[in-house]
Amino acid sequence: MKNNLLSEHLTYNGDNGTHTHVHLLRYSAEHFDESICTTFEDIVAKGTNESKLWVRVHGLKDTEYIKNICTHFKINFLMMQDILNVDHPSKIEKNGDFNFVVTRIFHGDVVSSARLIQGQDVVLTFTEGEATFFDDAVKALQENVLKIRTRTSDYLFSVLFNELVSSYVSLAIEIGDQLDDLETELLAATTSYNIRMQLQLLRKRYMEIKRTVVPLKDQYSRILHPDSELVSETNRPFFNDVNDHLLNAVQLTEGCRETLSSLMDLYISNSDMHMNYIMKRLTIVSTIFIPLTFLVGVWGMNFKFMPELDWQYGYLMAWGIMLIAGLASYLILRSRKWQ
Repeated sequence: MKNNLLSEHLTYNGDNGTHTHVHLLRYSAEHFDESICTTFEDIVAKGTNESKLWVRVHGLKDTEYIKNICTHFKINFLMMQDILNVDHPSKIEKNGDFNFVVTRIFHGDVVSSARLIQGQDVVLTFTEGEATFFDDAVKALQENVLKIRTRTSDYLFSVLFNELVSSYVSLAIEIGDQLDDLETELLAATTSYNIRMQLQLLRKRYMEIKRTVVPLKDQYSRILHPDSELVSETNRPFFNDVNDHLLNAVQLTEGCRETLSSLMDLYISNSDMHMNYIMKRLTIVSTIFIPLTFLVGVWGMNFKFMPELDWQYGYLMAWGIMLIAGLASYLILRSRKWQ
């Protein structure tokens, strides 16, 4: 990992090729307007000083465009680097005049980065692709649900953050349900390769959501700092509600950890039982053939005088003795229930 403090260049380290563009949402109690801006000049032409703003940035490929947007809103260089570094761990911080959230969006098996920035009368969101994740919030602004357009930017910030946290809760519940289904299969004493692959996949998804929600929970108090001017007293209850959902997501994630650990132990136990069953069958076969092997070994010795070799019925006698010995071993083992 390179030392970012020694670089003056901005680099996007993701692989999403979505062309960088902006959905600029300007709103007030009386009006709502949404524009698509493909260049920074389009944003300047629309004006950003008359209304409350939500700047939805889709695609992080054009670093110069990202830099111009951040510079326009007085977002510092370190925050720009964190926006473009998709591998950055989740975090919450108050940086200057902004609340800054680094997190992820989970869409099926696809994980992409998401950044939320809240300032005075402005909220910026940065997503890697053409994300439709926050479309419900856009619709709420259009229809002025709960008079959202009359509220300050911190309320919109809490709504967007809550949207993310709710998705984490849903994902944790989904993982838990899949683990319950796997537990049913494992209790049926199946040890298929498919179950092992499912366990590995669910463990990977669990680790991804854990790395996302745990840092957010640990750092959430930074948003609600008593001295913060970015969160009004009126809207603090909404942030407390987001915190409750975040705690729920963490608890569900911890529950997945415990279930996953138990299932791994159960899978290993089933595998051991299956292996023991195979070894038991091999041992039974070997036990049956031990007397036969002994007889073959005796008659295979190269002594000059062995009466059986010259006897007319010696061959039939040998087969008879071996069959009787094998059958006797089989009957003895079966009478002891193969113990």
